[in-house]
Amino acid sequence: MTVSSSAPPAPTLASRKKSLLASAVGNVLEWYEWSAYAVFAPFIAAAMFDKGDPVSALLSTLAVFAVGFLMRPLGGIVFGRIADRRGRKFVLVTTMLTMAAGSLLIGIMPTYAAVGAWASVLLLLARVMQGFAHGGESATAYSYVGEIAPANRRGMWGSVAFVAIFGGSVIAYSLGGVITSTLSESAVGQWGWRIPFLLGAVLALVALYLRRSMDESDVFHGEQAATESTPIPRRTVVRAIVLMIGMTSGITAAHYTWTSYVSTYAITQKGMNPDTAYWMLVIAQVIALISLPFFGRLSDSIGRRPMLAAFAVGMFALQVPLTMMITDAGWTLLLATTAALLVVAAPASILSSTLSESFPTRLRTQAIGFAYSFSVAVFGGTAPYLNQLLLNLDLGWVFGVYIMALAALTGVAAWFMKETKGIALADV
Repeated sequence: MTVSSSAPPAPTLASRKKSLLASAVGNVLEWYEWSAYAVFAPFIAAAMFDKGDPVSALLSTLAVFAVGFLMRPLGGIVFGRIADRRGRKFVLVTTMLTMAAGSLLIGIMPTYAAVGAWASVLLLLARVMQGFAHGGESATAYSYVGEIAPANRRGMWGSVAFVAIFGGSVIAYSLGGVITSTLSESAVGQWGWRIPFLLGAVLALVALYLRRSMDESDVFHGEQAATESTPIPRRTVVRAIVLMIGMTSGITAAHYTWTSYVSTYAITQKGMNPDTAYWMLVIAQVIALISLPFFGRLSDSIGRRPMLAAFAVGMFALQVPLTMMITDAGWTLLLATTAALLVVAAPASILSSTLSESFPTRLRTQAIGFAYSFSVAVFGGTAPYLNQLLLNLDLGWVFGVYIMALAALTGVAAWFMKETKGIALADV
């Protein structure tokens, strides 16, 4: 690749840190809005679907949750292509606006009692909007953070992307705990569940303000200024996409199982007090969140593949025992979820860096958008629905085996991957 002199000077380290903060704050709010749906799933089920069959209503709500995920690959491809052509900053602003609009719609939409099935349709539309935006946001943020990070600290900087995921989830569950402990159950069911969605729409303005001042990636500028480009073999790209799908399959399924669904499981299957379940999950996620930069920094020293291998072995061995540990006692949920999320945190900390290091700049974001969003949609978004469905069929043990198999798939993908720590992204 030959580069012309028209590319702007590279941002300073201080400027990159400000851009990292702006990206992270936006990511936190995006994931807060996304997680709020899972937190209040039982209340949304009662408000937006036929109350005559509570199990069916809950399954329908979780199915809408999954539909949002199924839109993510499309959003990742569309926004990824735009990001690879127009820049990462433009997409990060656009996806923030779209996500906020979906959150606002959920916050103000009428209930099933008011407009019948149209309530379910509006809920589906809002989740489609959020899923489409989320696919683009995740892919672009992963590319952007990887591109602005120093090569020898890409793992640690990249961990901020998953810090934002856990951070958004922690805020959502904390707010869930505050709302359920402050308001009566009837008040939460009538209007309290709308609060997090309306709040998210308002806070999006803060994120938009910060993202306006972000620097564009100098790696992207370098690619745009190139006068010659070496053709990229299709086989190389396809292989990288397949490996990334395999790598993320176990991580994303385990992550959504132990964040988005485990509280619903404890409440509906074990009879745990909702307030207790929410706060136990908050504490567990905070512990995992704190561990992420340390795991990211460790990967900068020992490499990405050992972190993936550790997850594969750990989750394969612990998924079933940790699930069986949960009773109606809060401490069981805290202990099981903390252990599970620490296992998840090891590979999660390096997702941004590993994905960025696996694809060339000119198609990095769209390739990440498809590979990561496809994996999340197929294995992550469906996990809560599949778990609940199997439990209703008295086949809960099958889901444990399913997570174990996906953890093994992550290990297989890691075996065939090349070690990428410290490489120059412009040379990928």
